[in-house]
Amino acid sequence: MDSADDRLAWLLDSDPAIRWQVLGDLADAPPDEVAAERARVAHEGWGAQLLALQDSDGRWDGGTYRPGWVDDSRPFYDAWTGTHFSVQSLRDYGVDPVDPVVRAAIERVRSGVNWGAEDGGGPYFEGTPEPCMAGVLLGNSVYFGQDGSATLWSLLETQLADGGWNCEDSHVGSFNSTICALEGLLDWEIAADDGDAFHESVQEARLRGEEYLLERRLLWRQSSGELVDPRFAMPSYPVRWYYDVLRGLDYFRRARPHGEERAADAVRLLRSKADSQGRWRNENKHKGATPFRMAGDWEDSPSPWVTLRALRVLRWADALG
Repeated sequence: MDSADDRLAWLLDSDPAIRWQVLGDLADAPPDEVAAERARVAHEGWGAQLLALQDSDGRWDGGTYRPGWVDDSRPFYDAWTGTHFSVQSLRDYGVDPVDPVVRAAIERVRSGVNWGAEDGGGPYFEGTPEPCMAGVLLGNSVYFGQDGSATLWSLLETQLADGGWNCEDSHVGSFNSTICALEGLLDWEIAADDGDAFHESVQEARLRGEEYLLERRLLWRQSSGELVDPRFAMPSYPVRWYYDVLRGLDYFRRARPHGEERAADAVRLLRSKADSQGRWRNENKHKGATPFRMAGDWEDSPSPWVTLRALRVLRWADALG
């Protein structure tokens, strides 16, 4: 086998959450084969592990945004085992939202999980005002067939004059908040009927947000051409609420299937990150408690998740010439 075949075999020798995406996005497998592999995600491997960790009250690890054991007096402490990021992970894994096991889990979230007062209060799927949280929540809501209208409205209301979003009290956009908001808006727009009353407003907000990133070529300051943040050049997974070059490019792969020339420098940077076997590492593992370790979580080993997403982006870029 050549190196590309070796790499594909390596990716397929993984969890169903990765295999079904590799089959569909890289191997051009027949749709029924992709669907059969995807159907396994909720019942085997990481998807099944994460679903099994849900509490009977609908929460993961006793909390909504952060797990129940986190000391709220430590506001900058991150942990990824609570409900919000667990639902995000289920979406990333691609669990089938109509699978009875998945539907039951999401119903428990809908009926039993509430935001804390500091996050706006109210039921989980009815929204939170903080843009980075709201963007992920909107994506979760769309994917699992929940009403995300309140979350959508809050994102439209909190967009800043420069086109970005920021979870901090600032008039200047943040890459982290902006990518979360954009992903949620794109998910909503793809799923929505063109005749929806919000459609034009959502598209306008999304395009303004995209310009915020594209004016900076996804990574670099307009004023000096320097990297906005060295961490943005480091591919990562899971992304949580963080921005990086791969997350930005993966967004534009979906948002602009016909290409975007202002992403070319970011594509070159991503391409340069591959090792001699054409694999990518998880260069920026975001600190915080996780429910379990996945392949590629070890610092010096290539990451199937990052490699899958990078190859998907490069396939998009190469197809456009």
